[in-house]
Amino acid sequence: MLPTFFLFLVTLDHLVAAVNETVFTFNGFSGANLSLDGMATVTPDGLLMLTNGTTALKGHAFHPTPLRFHGANEQRTVASFSTAFVFGIIGQYPDVSSQGMAFVVSASRNFSTALPGHFLGLVNAADNGNASSHLFAVELDTVLNAEFRDIDDNHVGVDVNSLTSVRAASAGYYDDQTGSFRNLSLISRKAMQVWVEYDGRAMELNVTMAPVEMPKPKKPLLSAVINLSEVVTDPAYVGFSSATGIIFSHHYVLGWSFKMNGEAPALNVSMLPALPRTIGKTRSKVLEVVLPIASVVFVLALATAIVVVAKRRARFAELREDWEAGFGSHRFAYKDLFYATDGFKDKNLLGRGGFGRVYKGVLPKSKAQVAVKRVSHESRQGIKEFVAEIVSLGRLRHRSVVQLLGYCRRRGELLLVYDYMPNGSLDRYLHDQDKPALDWGQRFKIIKDVASGLLYLHEDWEKVVIHRDIKASNVLLDAEMNGRLGDFGLSRMYDHGTDPNTTHVVGTMGYLAPELGHRAKAAPPTDVFAFGVFLLEVTCGRPPVEEDAQGSQAVLVDWVLHHWRNGSIMEAADPRLGDDYAAKEVQLVLKLGLHCSHPLASARPTMRRVVQCLDGDMVFPENEVMPMNFSFSMATLMKDQQLELDAVACELSSASSAGTMSSTLSGGR
Repeated sequence: MLPTFFLFLVTLDHLVAAVNETVFTFNGFSGANLSLDGMATVTPDGLLMLTNGTTALKGHAFHPTPLRFHGANEQRTVASFSTAFVFGIIGQYPDVSSQGMAFVVSASRNFSTALPGHFLGLVNAADNGNASSHLFAVELDTVLNAEFRDIDDNHVGVDVNSLTSVRAASAGYYDDQTGSFRNLSLISRKAMQVWVEYDGRAMELNVTMAPVEMPKPKKPLLSAVINLSEVVTDPAYVGFSSATGIIFSHHYVLGWSFKMNGEAPALNVSMLPALPRTIGKTRSKVLEVVLPIASVVFVLALATAIVVVAKRRARFAELREDWEAGFGSHRFAYKDLFYATDGFKDKNLLGRGGFGRVYKGVLPKSKAQVAVKRVSHESRQGIKEFVAEIVSLGRLRHRSVVQLLGYCRRRGELLLVYDYMPNGSLDRYLHDQDKPALDWGQRFKIIKDVASGLLYLHEDWEKVVIHRDIKASNVLLDAEMNGRLGDFGLSRMYDHGTDPNTTHVVGTMGYLAPELGHRAKAAPPTDVFAFGVFLLEVTCGRPPVEEDAQGSQAVLVDWVLHHWRNGSIMEAADPRLGDDYAAKEVQLVLKLGLHCSHPLASARPTMRRVVQCLDGDMVFPENEVMPMNFSFSMATLMKDQQLELDAVACELSSASSAGTMSSTLSGGR
């Protein structure tokens, strides 16, 4: 038997403008005029059953009337629409199911090449993600598929031309009285109702769900702004689709309503057919013979497994507390990480630092490559807030930010799981003579990548995130040598429009803004300063601080500033670039680096202005680099910062001895 899944498809065809007001309601499907194929059938009591346990087959049930979603306006925007449907999943087992179901808008009803199983009968491996598919779907998925980056095995996702959801949330609803979130199990064998509403003018999609006996909650489960004008095309068709796999479930639709340019009619719950309590028996003669033997084998295997598990329990013991239940989808099992890294052997060690070691791993189930960071901690005080912040950071979604996938807790250590970056950290390409030198085109692209990611953290995400440790070693390179900002161990976040609540000085010497030497709060301008030093480091190929021939500290910012004041700023460019570079770009980045590393926080640009300058959308303000007569020396300011860092280290050491959170866990917060 193969996994079963169920889909809900909508496709569209040419109609006259009057059809834009299409509305229909099915309170049960007895006598309904539907086009059925494959396994799909209407039961005698009016249930639309889309799977019957037969393996590796698909079934469809389409509404006979095609719809037109595009209006006659010049913008060709998609019209508003709304649908509501009641569904139920009756699984072969009470706690295991196949893939779930999806409401879909498609340009075609021909899914002959689509695969069953985790492809939901919509796409195959070759056309998944292809814009020519013209697919829009709201999936109700009951299996976690790592290939599609599912958040858990019980979620609602919004799909556009791909089964990798652009927005997803765990299945449930928000209580109108308390505002609290209530979980729903899609495989609970209970009927549930889903509302999907799209505002064509605002391009806003809302998805809401609730138990069938409840009215629609006021707050949607998830919302997303999606432009469907290039996704939904005429013609297309409306209907349901299903397919089967190894573990089969029966998927039912109890009722369905739809309306174009308005709210779908409410379903009459009292008129809906009832779900069966269990699926029908389909035992064969072979099962009657094999099942008793298999039961005996299972009991023996279970007894053996209990013994093995008992012996391995201590080896793979984890630290779990009740409050972590809400973070379940972000938590990894320690044994999975242990096997992924081959027991954290040195051959898989990617690097080490003050906050722990990082290992390369391959997750045993999904075969996905990850980076696992082991952070030591002894105290439990503050861990709840820290894990909550880790989970929040896991919601960051940007092409230039390394994805934090989740965590695992053991007694004495915390493990953080990230996307694996095959080309390692940028600093090796800048300062390791064994690595090939990056050309200017690669460097400029990485600079723009990091700037884009930092702008997202400061201004474009739901909260303000201060990274607090921007440097070349925390910029990782993916397989295409794109720069991605990583290692958020020292980061802090706070709501837009509020003040950050940071006290201790943390970071790396040479990248610390001057004001941090006086215990000023870390804020976006302190990140901008570090980014400015990073710009100079990438362009000059020199570390922020190094010893000169006399054994004194040579500070990169001072050195580039000296060249700029003498009119020789191009001499600061990395000699390994040779003559193969764009002089205007190099000069822009060097001046922008000095502008960002200005000693006065108020004089530094925002990351939005930085990105605009790098993209050529804004002319660089030459008069804002730094006044020629400004008395400034980073070497002098760094002495104050070192004293501050030493004082913080003493405070954290004393606090750790007293039983508070150690600095390695909190990142010196």
